[in-house]
Amino acid sequence: MITDEQVHHLLNDGVVLDESGDKVGKVGQVYLDDESGRPEWVTVSTGWFGTSETFVPLQSASVQGREVRVPYATEFIKDAPRVEADHHLSERQEAELYRYYGLNGAGGDTSGRQDSAVGTTGVDTNVGHDTSGPNTDDAMTRSEERLDVHTENVATGRARLRKYIVTENVTTTVPVQREEVRLEREPITEANRDQALAGGDLTEEEHEVVLSEERVVVDKETVPVERVSLGKETVTEQVEVTEDVRKEEIEADVPEHRTDRG
Repeated sequence: MITDEQVHHLLNDGVVLDESGDKVGKVGQVYLDDESGRPEWVTVSTGWFGTSETFVPLQSASVQGREVRVPYATEFIKDAPRVEADHHLSERQEAELYRYYGLNGAGGDTSGRQDSAVGTTGVDTNVGHDTSGPNTDDAMTRSEERLDVHTENVATGRARLRKYIVTENVTTTVPVQREEVRLEREPITEANRDQALAGGDLTEEEHEVVLSEERVVVDKETVPVERVSLGKETVTEQVEVTEDVRKEEIEADVPEHRTDRG
């Protein structure tokens, strides 16, 4: 059973967590059973900027510090019947909520049972009388909505390095050398006369010369040329948020013949 001290913690910036431990929203009010005084319901602020309150049963809930964890998914909680959080639950409203969550009231019967909200001190605020409907004290509380704007990190994309092979045609010019036959004729002189007459007068001869040339040989080798890596940097930009907020105004209806005599 949730204690009064735990209720006090929840009413001071408490949060509701769903079955996965994710935050559903901030705790609005805790409702106690009028007969037993046990905590029965907690309201959680959902919707844009927490402008809507949804009822969640505290049966099977666990409390640790300012966190209350309930065995329901966030979307299921947000789809619960919309009941005005006006410090008091009627029998019809409570029965509707129990049907939605598939639970029974105390003893399986909600007949004659009503739940009321508690304030931050754990004291029942259902006192006094108001001709407009719910019972309050002799003063009005003026409330207004405040924007709670914050940021959260979300994944917007992934960057990946991928290496693949492309083939390109490379053309280059290489000088090559080859040998060619060239006839060289020289006249008979005193210097070469003996060599010229060394053979017979008339003979048949053959001389052979080996010719050579350079051929192009292509070899390839793989060499590293650069290193590429992924880096991240944070940039800051200004985003303008526009939202309507509501606030209550209080005015007094005073008879014209009544004056303030100070």
